[in-house]
Amino acid sequence: MTPTSIPASPSTSPSPPPGPQRRIHWHWPHSLFARLALILFVGLALAQALSFWLTMTERNRVTSNMMSTYIESEVASSVALLDHLPAAERAQWLPRLARRSYRFELGDGAPHGKSNESAAVQVARVIEDSIGVSYPVTVTSVPGNPDELQAHLRLTDGSPLTIDVFPTPNLPLSGWLPAVLVLQLLLIAACCWLAVRVATRPLNALAKAADTLGPDLRAERLSEDGPSEVARAARAFNAMQDRIGGYMTERMQILAAISHDLQTPITRMRLRVDTMDDETSAMRLQQDLKEMESLVKEGVTYARTLHGASEAPCKVDLDALLDSLVCDYVDAGSPVTLAGQVGHPIVTRPQAMRRIVGNLVDNALKYGSEAHLEVTRRAEGIDVIVTDRGPGIAQDMLEAVFAPFVRLETSRNRHTGGTGLGLAIARQLAQAMDATLTLRNREGGGLEACLSLRA
Repeated sequence: MTPTSIPASPSTSPSPPPGPQRRIHWHWPHSLFARLALILFVGLALAQALSFWLTMTERNRVTSNMMSTYIESEVASSVALLDHLPAAERAQWLPRLARRSYRFELGDGAPHGKSNESAAVQVARVIEDSIGVSYPVTVTSVPGNPDELQAHLRLTDGSPLTIDVFPTPNLPLSGWLPAVLVLQLLLIAACCWLAVRVATRPLNALAKAADTLGPDLRAERLSEDGPSEVARAARAFNAMQDRIGGYMTERMQILAAISHDLQTPITRMRLRVDTMDDETSAMRLQQDLKEMESLVKEGVTYARTLHGASEAPCKVDLDALLDSLVCDYVDAGSPVTLAGQVGHPIVTRPQAMRRIVGNLVDNALKYGSEAHLEVTRRAEGIDVIVTDRGPGIAQDMLEAVFAPFVRLETSRNRHTGGTGLGLAIARQLAQAMDATLTLRNREGGGLEACLSLRA
């Protein structure tokens, strides 16, 4: 007979192996302040817990030893007293001789059980050592209660005597001790926070000074007081700042001298080009000379913005400034529009603001044929947005175009007159004004340049 196979039902099919369990990874806090505070607090808290455990252990040990000594003398005296009393008077003395850890009972006590190592063993051994010489003692446990022991002996007249030994309780803790421990933990946490704050405050000051070190190189100088290590770092940072300022000043002077020296030969070359008979070549040379002159001027301007603008901030009517700028473009026949307004004066650098917005509008007109300005107010400050409908910029080039002498080959060439410094100058001036300049592509085509001023 051929055996038939029974198909397995879906409910009896083997279950798939369980997936990998998610592991919990420990992550350190990101800030040095949090790391140091955590290390100090955990270390001090563990030391406090270990100290408390050692104290309680030693306290219980000393208490147990003292109680053993006390029991040794008390039990010996009590047994001797009961042995000398008449049998009829022994019962009335039992309550007087009872203590918290043991009591006396006339008789054989509970059935003998197996002795157990428990908290009462030490007391039973003390009793056995104190009276075992005169009275043979047998120590057993109480059935059903292994923590309770009984010491069995017989008096000189043959009467049985049982000593019930109870587990020795630890001394109770004071009610105010938990509150004191919590207060200690809070005090430890406060001390850790204060110590770490004092230790990391110079680092925060150094980071803040480094962040505020902009193109103008006028960051707030660090205080050279405090611990020797902090004072040394502050002096090094201040000296570095002075050296960088000196290098930038020297570079600006060199570029200014080069620009001044190039103006004379460029002027002579233009005069000679004007006397040339070949008009086609003369026009080409004139165009090249204009590009050279523009490049020299833009280079000097960029160097000055790197060194820092000498213009001091003042209260400016931004609405009037932008309106006059737009009117100049409109009078020149350029399609530039303005929307939105601030409604109140702001403190800024007007010439730098005009230069930044002018460069952005020039780029919008050059690559989008028209430009639109919009002023929006927000809680953190003011946004001046310049938009166009040109070809836009590739996403990976939105930050690269702010570098000096960077051109986009698809739109910038010699015929457009671009030097690759317009956006670089605008970014440097924005940083000197404590503002931010960003670019992003618009939906539907075009570019949006946003100058964000702080409130």
